[in-house]
Amino acid sequence: MLKIAVLGVGRIGRMHAENIAAHPRAALAGVFDVHGPSAQEVSQKLGVKQFESAEAVFASGEVDAVLIATSTPTHADLLEKAIAAGKPVLCEKPIDLSLERVNACAAKIAGTSIPIMLGFVRRFDTGHRAVRQAIESGAIGDLHQVIITSRDPGMAPASYIEVSGGIFRDMTIHDFDMARFILGEDVTEVSATGSRLVDPALMQKCGDYDTVTVVLKTASGKQCIINNSRRAIYGYDQRVEALGSGGMAISENRPLNTMRLYSESFTDQAAPLMNFFIERYADAFAAEISSFVDAVEKGTPTEVGFEDGRQALILAEAAMLSIAEGRSVNTNEIG
Repeated sequence: MLKIAVLGVGRIGRMHAENIAAHPRAALAGVFDVHGPSAQEVSQKLGVKQFESAEAVFASGEVDAVLIATSTPTHADLLEKAIAAGKPVLCEKPIDLSLERVNACAAKIAGTSIPIMLGFVRRFDTGHRAVRQAIESGAIGDLHQVIITSRDPGMAPASYIEVSGGIFRDMTIHDFDMARFILGEDVTEVSATGSRLVDPALMQKCGDYDTVTVVLKTASGKQCIINNSRRAIYGYDQRVEALGSGGMAISENRPLNTMRLYSESFTDQAAPLMNFFIERYADAFAAEISSFVDAVEKGTPTEVGFEDGRQALILAEAAMLSIAEGRSVNTNEIG
C-alpha cells in the first residue's frame, strides 16, 4: 500500500483524501492544512493522522508520497520540498501563476528520478481518452481540427476570481493541457480573444475576461479551438471533438442520468448536466490516483508530468499576450 499524505484539505483536497482512503492500493497517511480545524475535521472523519506542518509530513517515515492541494502560490515551494525529501508528488495545477517561478522550480528539480505528476485530471476521463485513442488508432484518419468546449455553471466568488491569476491560468489551463493531449503535438501559435459579458464590473476590476476563445496551431497545421465561459446556466459543459480526414470522434457531456422523456408537448427532454468538476470528473479523479500509484510502484514515467504543467502555462501566457497586443503569438516568444 502506497502511503500518501494530503497537503491542503479544501474542497478538492478533501475529495483527494477520500479517494486515497478508499483506494485498494493506497493508504491515506495523514493530512495537513494551515487551517487547523479543516485538517482536524478530515482526519477525524477518515481516521488518519493530522500533521502539524508540511515539514512534519516531509520528515515522516510513515509517508511514502504526497499530494499537494494547497493554494496555488504554495505549490512550487512544496513540490521542491517534497523532491528534496525524496517523496513522489502529485501536485494540483497550476505549478505556479508565474512562469519565471515555474522555470526556477524546473531548474531546482532537474535530473530527479522521483516521480512528479501534475493534476490535469481531464486526461483520465474515459470519453476524452477514447477520443485520443481514436486518433492514435487511425479510426478518424489524419487529425485536422480539435474543438474543446469548457464552460463553468456559474461565476466563482469574487474573492476567488481576484486572486485566481486570470481565466487563462486558472480555467483555460486545463483546456491547454487537453489540447496538447489530443493534438499529440506541441503548439507553436496562439491567438486569443476575450470579452467581459458575464460580470463586466468584476472583470474590469481584475483586468480579466469571463468569455474567451483561443485558436491554437501546431507546426504541421493542426488546429484546436477552445471556447470558455464562466457561466453556462444549463450546467457544467465539457465536450471534446476531433475531426479527421476519415471521420470524427466526440466526447460528450455527462448528465445526471441518461433517461430521455417524451410527451405530447415535447420530445427528448433530458436530465440536467452534472453540477461541477468534482461530480463530472469523479471517475477521472479516482483513475488519476491509480495512475500515480502505478508510476510510483512500477517506476514508470507519470502520464502527465512537470513539463506538461510548464507547457500549459506557456500557452496561457501566450494567450494573454495575444489579447494584450491583438495578434497571434509564437510560443517561442514566451519560453
